[in-house]
Amino acid sequence: MITSLVTGGAGFIGSHVVKHCLDLGHRVVVLDDLSGGFEDHIPQGAIFVQGSVVDDVLVTNLFEEYKFDYVYHLAAYAAEGLSHFIRRFNYNNNLVGSINLINESIKHKVKCFVFTSSIAVYGAGQLPMREDMVPQPEDPYGVSKYAVELDLKAAHEMFGLNYVVFRPHNVYGENQNIGDKYRNVIGIFMNQIMQDQPLTIFGDGEQTRAFSYIDDVAIPITNSVNIPAAYNQVFNIGADKPYTVNELAQVVSDCLGADLKINYLAARNEVMHAYSDHGKAHSVFGAGSGITLKEGIARMAAWAKVVGARKSKEFENIEIYEKLPQGWEKKNTTTTAVPA
Repeated sequence: MITSLVTGGAGFIGSHVVKHCLDLGHRVVVLDDLSGGFEDHIPQGAIFVQGSVVDDVLVTNLFEEYKFDYVYHLAAYAAEGLSHFIRRFNYNNNLVGSINLINESIKHKVKCFVFTSSIAVYGAGQLPMREDMVPQPEDPYGVSKYAVELDLKAAHEMFGLNYVVFRPHNVYGENQNIGDKYRNVIGIFMNQIMQDQPLTIFGDGEQTRAFSYIDDVAIPITNSVNIPAAYNQVFNIGADKPYTVNELAQVVSDCLGADLKINYLAARNEVMHAYSDHGKAHSVFGAGSGITLKEGIARMAAWAKVVGARKSKEFENIEIYEKLPQGWEKKNTTTTAVPA
């Protein structure tokens, strides 16, 4: 039987990858510290181990016990904007933790290491973002993701470890953590509406993103290990059409049957426009699901109504307070929207 490790499998994208791996007949081990995920999101049939990829002893023991064929590495603290203010935490979790997994994958001759990177590696001014562009990340989150990409390439060249790198962007859908105020703008908007709060937007709301429904991301990630043409390649993955955050706010309000109410906050340091070219991914994995923004948000809204509003959590270990964006100060009132 094929045995796969899914890190971050209690999280948003990870829980969907676990489901699809189980559908393929894999034995699936989930490693997750539940810092951003929920145990009840893990599909029935998976083996759950609570812990962190930063715990190198635990990681070593898991590889010894289960002899993984494939590793799907989705565990990360993905609050891109916050990464400026939690640099040590960012690099420990997103870079050092990844290296722990790569080390063991080399030692245990894993057949393929699938890594979810981010379009944050590109930086600003490269539109549409293409895989043949030279990455120029502008924040610690993007730097850490690109460093892992480079390490995987070096591990392949030195030790023959096969890998597939995906650069998803602005993914939304069922199982998203709508109680995280630092990331996932669609979930934040839904959470605010269900608490009868205005939608909070940094800047004028004219920044654009291509919001990606979960099926357009999780399914290709899962299937990539069975597609030889995907090995040792990097792929942008997600939706093709960008929307402004103002347009998004209207769609989310409509899908939840709410009047549009917006509270504009001071602009934060972020790229104004971010969307990618997906021609390479389409050539290898086929066309996307065809689910439109309205259709995808309607599906997520139906799920959100069932699970209900979530109280936003404060990040307790801010390392730098200088220039911290408005609304991210430690308090328990306003929930802020991050078009990440």
